[in-house]
Amino acid sequence: MAPKRKKSPSIDPQGIFSGMVVFLVETGVQSRRLQALLQQLDGQLLKRFKPRVLLYQWLEDSLRSGEKVSEDQYHLLVDMEGENTKDKSLVLKLVNENTSSADELSPHNEKIKSDVKKFKSDAENKGLSEVPNSPGSSDSSPLSQTLTNPIPSSTLHSDLSLPYSPPDLNRSITEIFGKLINIYRALGDDRRSFSYYKAIPVVEKLPFKIESADQVKDLPGIGKSMQDHKIMGATGCMQIQEIVTTGKLSKLEHFETDEKVRTISLFGEVWGIGPATALKFYEKGHRTLEDLKNEDSLTHSQKLGLKYFDDIKTRIPRHEVQEMELLLQKTGEEILPGVDILCGGSYRRGKASCGDLDIVITHPDGKSHKGFLTRYVKRLKDMKFLREDLIFSTHSEEGTDSGVDTYFGLCTYPGRELRHRIDFKVYPRDIYAFGLVAWTGNDVLNRRLRLLAESKGYRLDDTGLFPATQASGGKRGARASASLRFDNEKEVFDFLGFPWLEPHERNL
Repeated sequence: MAPKRKKSPSIDPQGIFSGMVVFLVETGVQSRRLQALLQQLDGQLLKRFKPRVLLYQWLEDSLRSGEKVSEDQYHLLVDMEGENTKDKSLVLKLVNENTSSADELSPHNEKIKSDVKKFKSDAENKGLSEVPNSPGSSDSSPLSQTLTNPIPSSTLHSDLSLPYSPPDLNRSITEIFGKLINIYRALGDDRRSFSYYKAIPVVEKLPFKIESADQVKDLPGIGKSMQDHKIMGATGCMQIQEIVTTGKLSKLEHFETDEKVRTISLFGEVWGIGPATALKFYEKGHRTLEDLKNEDSLTHSQKLGLKYFDDIKTRIPRHEVQEMELLLQKTGEEILPGVDILCGGSYRRGKASCGDLDIVITHPDGKSHKGFLTRYVKRLKDMKFLREDLIFSTHSEEGTDSGVDTYFGLCTYPGRELRHRIDFKVYPRDIYAFGLVAWTGNDVLNRRLRLLAESKGYRLDDTGLFPATQASGGKRGARASASLRFDNEKEVFDFLGFPWLEPHERNL
């Protein structure tokens, strides 16, 4: 008896994609092939509708939200004839279309060209470009290669002084969202916290003052995505509408008057105290920071976090971070000539102030970094720059933990006693690019790069890009022990198929 053929799933006339004809096209497909696909469509359809090329992310976001999201945010302008490219592949048009040579393009102008307004493209295109390569396509995406010109490694650390200066005309909204980030993080609700974290850069980059939530309801991170299937108590648009109408948010007021939430949030702001520990201290009857000083179970690091609580929360002006970076570079050069030392984090992204200092270190010869951190920390303590230790672990000489050395501690600006948080990470040269990407951030970009790596069968962290092993039952297993090697950050971006972003462009 012949096996029964499986029936094709029936078409839902009321489905979210009803009336649409969708082709999934490989990245870098030849334009002639795309045109041949279009010619196979019903002639009447082509008369009624103009085909559009969208990022694959549009399909994923539509399925995730349960309804068809606006296509405008995902629309790509393409060179259908391939006139501007040698291989005639389907490519995105570059911003400067009048440039006669790709070599003449400034790295700062190499961005995705969208048909949406300028303020939308800044907020959206960097976040809507995490397009996994289709099966069979090369690891180094032809699409990503058309977006950016090769950048010499010598220029990858340039323009670090470029400030990140968004209009921030809606400070009343971003300040409230910032408070909610800290509250949800302290409560251990990372998903809600991350939703607000993503929304803030979108709002602060808007070149107009929001007067109605309708003005931003279609922006990424504000409208449907903030609902996140009822993870949020109210939608992002509803919250924005309440803030612009009343100047406050009832959700935040509720949190600030709820003793348990208020106390756990406060304890969670102490360095070294996580959500579970904060809850434990609350349940033991502690209600204030003064109460915590009598807690016997505090670790050494937590005691320091408590002692210098106000210091650590004080933002550091950008010019002071720059001066401290120069001091660190000069001191490092005296100990180990040729050592590379730079400050990552919000400073490298151009922010006007920083919460702490993230110092990323390597040496070009690939071996002299070993043992450097111990000598470096001692010298900085002798100079009274480093004051207290939080974490200190060395692996470079033993070759354990990818050979990365780590120091977390407290430092002081020369001539002052105010404590600031500082982290040192010393990487072997062959994985330095991964450390630089991770410690520059921001968190939104790092998360997108990790997800993109997973879609390609890799695990990405600050020590490398590792092929993911396959566990039983088809589930993803642990990462492989050997990482791919890349010389600079741009090669990491290119391999993942993510458009290159200068450090000051990474405030997503």
